[in-house]
Parts: sequence; C-alpha cells; structure tokens
Amino acid sequence: MTTKFQKSINREISWLQFNERVLQEAKDVSTPLLERLIFLGIYSNNQDEFYRVRVATLKRILKLQEMQPDDIYDFNPKLILKEIDNKINSLQTDFNKIYESIKTELSGENIHIIDETQLTSEQGRYVKKYFREEVRQHLFPIMLDQLYNFSTLRDKSIYLAVDLNYTKQPSLANYALIEIPAYRVSRFLILPQNGSNNKYIILLDDIIRYCLSDIFSIFGFDTYQAYTIKFTRDAELDIDNDVSKSFLEKISDSIKQRKKGATVRFVYDENIPSGLLDNLVKKFNIKKKDTLKKGGKYHNFKDFMKFPLNLGADNLKYEKVPKLYTREISPNKRILDCIKKKDIMLHYPYQSFQYVIDLLREASIDPAVRAIKMTIYRAAKDSRVINALINAVRNGKEVTVYLELQARFDEEANIYWAGVMQEEGVKVVQNIPGYKVHCKLILIRRKENNENVYYAGIGTGNPNEITSKTYVDEHLLTANKKIVSDVNKVFHLFEASYNQPDFECLIVSPFKTRNFFMHQIENEIRNAKKGKPAWMIIKLNNLVDDKIINKLYEASQANVKIQIIARGICVLVPGIPGISDNIEAISIVDRYLEHSRIFVFCNNNDYKYFIGSADWMQRNFDSRIEVTTPVFDKKIQADLIAMLKIQLKDNVKARLISSTTPIEYKKTESEEKIRSQIEIYKYLKNKQ
Repeated sequence: MTTKFQKSINREISWLQFNERVLQEAKDVSTPLLERLIFLGIYSNNQDEFYRVRVATLKRILKLQEMQPDDIYDFNPKLILKEIDNKINSLQTDFNKIYESIKTELSGENIHIIDETQLTSEQGRYVKKYFREEVRQHLFPIMLDQLYNFSTLRDKSIYLAVDLNYTKQPSLANYALIEIPAYRVSRFLILPQNGSNNKYIILLDDIIRYCLSDIFSIFGFDTYQAYTIKFTRDAELDIDNDVSKSFLEKISDSIKQRKKGATVRFVYDENIPSGLLDNLVKKFNIKKKDTLKKGGKYHNFKDFMKFPLNLGADNLKYEKVPKLYTREISPNKRILDCIKKKDIMLHYPYQSFQYVIDLLREASIDPAVRAIKMTIYRAAKDSRVINALINAVRNGKEVTVYLELQARFDEEANIYWAGVMQEEGVKVVQNIPGYKVHCKLILIRRKENNENVYYAGIGTGNPNEITSKTYVDEHLLTANKKIVSDVNKVFHLFEASYNQPDFECLIVSPFKTRNFFMHQIENEIRNAKKGKPAWMIIKLNNLVDDKIINKLYEASQANVKIQIIARGICVLVPGIPGISDNIEAISIVDRYLEHSRIFVFCNNNDYKYFIGSADWMQRNFDSRIEVTTPVFDKKIQADLIAMLKIQLKDNVKARLISSTTPIEYKKTESEEKIRSQIEIYKYLKNKQ
C-alpha cells in the first residue's frame, strides 16, 4: 500500500487513480447529465483495456514467477494484483451508486431507462416488432452442452446465459448462450412517446430477455431466466519468429491467437444460479477464483459512450462550440505558401483538423508537389486522410506511408488500410524490427525553381479526424530547413537499412530522447546551484521512467521549480519533504482528453520549447520511434506558455497527484473559477 513518504506509486495503481478521476466526472453534478453517462462508458472501456493488457501482463509474470521461483523481480505481482482487486471492487461499488443516481436524475428530466419488466403492453408490442425485424436475424444461440470451442466466443461482447426450463417436464432443463449483438444493433432503443412528455429507453439486453420465447418456445421450453456474463482475455500479441512469414502475416496470426488468449476476468450477474455458474466455469476452463468477478445485471458499460444525446434539453449535454480558425492560414491561399512564410501551430480540438485534410488535398493536386510521406498509427474508420493520400497517387505523386501494424487494438484496422493503400499504389512500410513507430509526421516534397523544397508536420497526436475532435493535441506545420531535413532523415530510417542518422535538430527515440531531457534537467540543476532562474513545465500523458524521475527528484532538491501536468500515469510523488518539495503535479480530466506533450525549460530565462509524441516512459525512450521537435517561433512559444499557465491555474478540473489523495481537486487562492479547457478556447478565440 502507498504511504505518505513512498518515493513512487505503482504504475498500475497510478493508472487506476486516473480512471478514478474519470469516474469522478460521472459523479460530478456540474457535468451535464447525459454526458455523465458517457463518462461511465469511458471508465468502463478504460477498465476493460486495463484488464486485457496490464492485469494480463501481471498474471503472466506471476505464472512465470511460479515456474521459475529463483528469478528476481523488483515487485510482487501477487500483492499488486490483490491491491488492484481491492481498488476495483471499491470503484465498482461507486460506479453502481453513480449509475443509479444518474438514472434517478434522468427520471426527473422525464427520461427513463427501463427494463423488460417495466414495459407497458403497448411498449411490449413495439419491442416485439422491433426484435423480429431488427434483432433476431443477428442472434445465433449456442446450447451450452454442445459448446466445444470456448475460443469462438468474443471477449469484447457480452452474453446472456439463459436458464431454460419446461414446467411439465423439468428433466428437459438446459442452458444456452446468446451473444448480445451490440456491434450490429444499437445497445439503446428509444421507445415511442405516444403524446407523452416522458421518454423511455430500453437496453438491447432487455429486448432480448423480453423476447426469449420467440427463440426457445419451439423447442418446448416455457420458462426462461437470462443472466449477463462477460469475459476478458489476455490481449498481448505473441509475435511469431518464423522468418518465412511477412510481418503482416505474423501480426494477422497473432491477432487470431489473441482471440484465444487466457481469460483474465470472468464477470457474471451475482443473481445467476449456482448450477449455471458452475457449468459455465467448467465449460470455460476457468480455474482460478481470482478470475471470477461478481457483477450486476448489465456489463459492457463502454457502450454508454454512444448513449443517445438527443433526448432532452440542451443543458443535459455539453454546449456545442464552433471550431476556431487560425489567422496564419488565409482562406483561398495555398497552405504551403502560408507555412513557407512562417511556422504554424494548430491546437486540437479547439481548431479544426480540416486544415490537415486541406493541406493533403492541396498537395495531392499541386503539380509542383512530387512526393508525400506520412506516419499513421491509428486511422479513422472512414479516413479522409488516407483518401487524400490515395488521391495523391492517382494524381501521379509518390506516396509513402509508414503504417504501424502493432498499434494496440487497431491492428486489424491497420491491416485493412495497408491492403487498401497498396492496391491503390501507395508504398506502405510496415515494420522496423524491434520497434514501434509512434511519431506523428508528414513530409511534403515540392519542386520550386528546380530545387526540392520540403514542408513538414509534426504532431503530438494521431492525424485522425475523429480523435482530433476530443483529444487535446498540438500540430506544428513548418518549412524550417533544419527541421524538415531531419524529418526527411526519419523517413529514410524507415525506408533504408536501419542506420542511425545524425539528427541536427529533432530529438528522436530510441537514440537520444532520454539523454536529451536528462541533459535539459541537469542544465536547470546547474543554473539553480549558481543562483540563476531555474524551472521547468512538463506536460505529458504518462511519467514512469525511473531514471528521469530520479533526476527530477535531484532537480527538486537543488531548488528547481518543477510543474507537471500528467493526465494518466504518474509514479513520481510530489511534495515529499527533502525529496520533491519543489514539484507540483496535477491531472486534468474534463470534456476533452488531454493528450499533448509539451516541455518548457527556463534555461536561465532563455526559454526552450518542445512538443512531441513521446511520454516519459521506458518504452517511449527505448523501444519506439518517437520524435520531439523544438519550437522556434516566438509567437507560438508565447501561445504555448500562456496555455500551460492557464492549465496550471485550473481550480475546477485539475486534481493534485499524490500517493494518498489522487482525486483531490486543486485549490487556488483566486476566488475566480478557472476551467482551463474553456479558458484556452477563449484565449485562442481572441487570437482569431
């Protein structure tokens, strides 16, 4: 367990603390009521991924430790798993209370979430009709005694375990499984109002429960009880080392194996009969008790991320805010000409991602553009980015895309896009052995006065038109010769043999990112010891790397003022007497997902600014291709520091990171309420 003077927080516990802050948004009565349901969905989705990756990894380590007890580990996975279990049980209790509270408040707004037992006869007829026309075609029940291959069941789905009986002949009793097809049919059905002011919503689960007789009565059953179950599999990919296979083949095979991964969690309705539960556990070959988790009637609350928002008054959802534009990109002028004139920084989601789409479209039809290169980590489902790149090929451009096939949970989508682009003539680079490509780069080569001129985009987040609506990210567009030359070298790294280029300007992992930032921190330490101004502001998603954390502790002890904005995991502990007195760390959880990485160093009042794709984690430093770029433009620097200072003053959505009170809101001396995401929008709006 964490203590007041513990020098680090376990990374898994720190992540759970972040998700607790997400749950806190669902509880917060100042969050619009329907949006609170969506935060429940985000919390649930996060927790599913946590089990599929982090808990699965810990269980692998524990299994290895049991097989090889002489191996030395610097942590005890069994104790951590126990602490995780206790924490999640506590959070689940809160989750259930919050959901019931939201339902009660929704009823006060004439919005009712009802189940199959609450339907009127008229609503029942509507549900039956809807079931027969829209749902039944997607249902393929499995009789439990006939199930021979557990691996065919989806771990992202939920199932109804149905207890089937025949009143006159109890010996015919049987069990069945029905997958709830939420990936085919909406999880939520809005029932007709019929002149009433009340709005009623029923979940797909309960629609199926209500209509079980339509499925099973022909087999002689006349009583049915259905209980929701859900299992979560180990989602780590085991990459085959067969040299005869292409990397795409290896990833495809690994995805198939993932679907057969070990069960790390089996959640069941706590009211399920013991006989049915025992039968399921035996059938699914679940042997460890710690894998079994009692739950309520409903699972997969991640579907609540798509809860219909068109049900009530405008005050029940976030106010729609218009996208801002930047004065640096003039309407009806070439974007490349604007970039050539000066560096441009785009700030999502406040400003529109359409600028990037327009840039790619412009490049695709500009006769002087010869080539476009781009990295893609996660593409949108209907990607206009990829469509623009394909259009560029059709217009005779050379287009090269590094598509990261190992982007977790997006592997299948990226394999699909790789095939689409290759068919259209895009050169797709798929693999650098041993490394993930996580940097966000665009490079455009244009022929100007018989010379090659380059333009580049460097971002902190994926070039994705969907996530750019909710992720806070920065995107630098530049023609700076040193920067674009280095971006070109990164792409040569992808395409040519794996030789380390000599980068003049960019900080590139796995070559020197950790050492570079260690040097920047050391510079602040030297300045502090000489009595010079010394401080730094660090904004990122995750702070985990031990070496850099120890260097930050050293800087704090040298009286360097350190302010950290870490959205997710932060194992560093601020405020430890004599160790981290000069470190303050906050986490901001609000309407948008804080995703940008920004680093500012005092440098004896000659400030240094950087943005990039890398968090301060071992994987980002050592086993990924990441790019951090300096920011030279004075106006952009002024914007970055202004926005960071706004966030550091946040006293509405900022929480103090600590080992003991991870969800405590930050308080400031100012009586004025400062909600940074709203204030940053106002700041950028005033600059239009």
